[in-house]
Amino acid sequence: KVYRSYELPWFRTLSWYFLLCVNYFFYGETLADYFANYVQREELLQFLIRYHRFISFALYVLGFCMFVISLVKKQYRLQFYMFGWTHVTLLITVAQSHLVIQNLFDGTIWFLAPVSIVICNDIMAYMFGFFFGRTPLIKLSPKKTWEGFIGGFIMTVIFAFAFSYILVQFQYFVCPLEYHNETNSFSAECEPAEIFRLHTYSVPPFLQILIGWETVRLYPFQIHSIALSTFGSLIGPFGGFFASGFKRAFKIKDFANTIPGHGGIMDRFDCQYLMATFVHVYITSFVRGPNPSKVLQQLLVLHPEQQLTIYKTLKAHLIDKGVLQAPLPDH
Repeated sequence: KVYRSYELPWFRTLSWYFLLCVNYFFYGETLADYFANYVQREELLQFLIRYHRFISFALYVLGFCMFVISLVKKQYRLQFYMFGWTHVTLLITVAQSHLVIQNLFDGTIWFLAPVSIVICNDIMAYMFGFFFGRTPLIKLSPKKTWEGFIGGFIMTVIFAFAFSYILVQFQYFVCPLEYHNETNSFSAECEPAEIFRLHTYSVPPFLQILIGWETVRLYPFQIHSIALSTFGSLIGPFGGFFASGFKRAFKIKDFANTIPGHGGIMDRFDCQYLMATFVHVYITSFVRGPNPSKVLQQLLVLHPEQQLTIYKTLKAHLIDKGVLQAPLPDH
């Protein structure tokens, strides 16, 4: 609506241009990280990856200069206002979507579980609020209640624990996407990682009295699902509150009318606002360790002289640690 209200030169074009630049930067980084074996076969892709950040910056600077040239007298403030909104929107939408893709490469389960957790919390909070809600939670959303908030949290943790048990049974969900040189294709087949294998855990003494078990067998991912569901239940709703405040700031009821009675697509996903970022930070902080296959992919891209240097350094390191036996001196 704002775009159509003012005749700002180039502005819609520049907004789409910045969108393409940001996507090019983020997904180019993903291409370099995950498809190194494929990239090294294509000379053009090697060039694009080698100078990816420089090309991305050059494209952005070009758009920046075009914006400065397009400034119109008596419209400066409005144009800078819209320029700022464009950048904030790109940060929120493109960065979030990029992290969703990054999570998918670690295994589909890291996408399905968090999304399902937020959807479950949204439904359970509504049901508990509808039947038991009495105490208002926040002024931004008058219909939200403490009863719905707490009930949604409890039910979401239970759902996540059970749903994660189902997901880990399928190799397709737990295996990361990997490129195979032999078949020249990508697949999600692997030996499941430790967090997707059954482990035996000792039950704390105070719980042994209640349940009568000394040990339990669980998948570690089920324990991780408790952390994900806790965040999705306690922090996720604030994405919805944020969206409610945003709509009130612009005096609109819904973001769009895509779904009759429910508003636009954004109205269905506002609680997902921080979830993708949290999942990505959680994986890198508490789950993902060094990935030998990814390190090997990066090594294979290097020149033979560089590979030989790394080989000698690694060999000397393993000899110092006693893993390898030092070669006998020549006589």
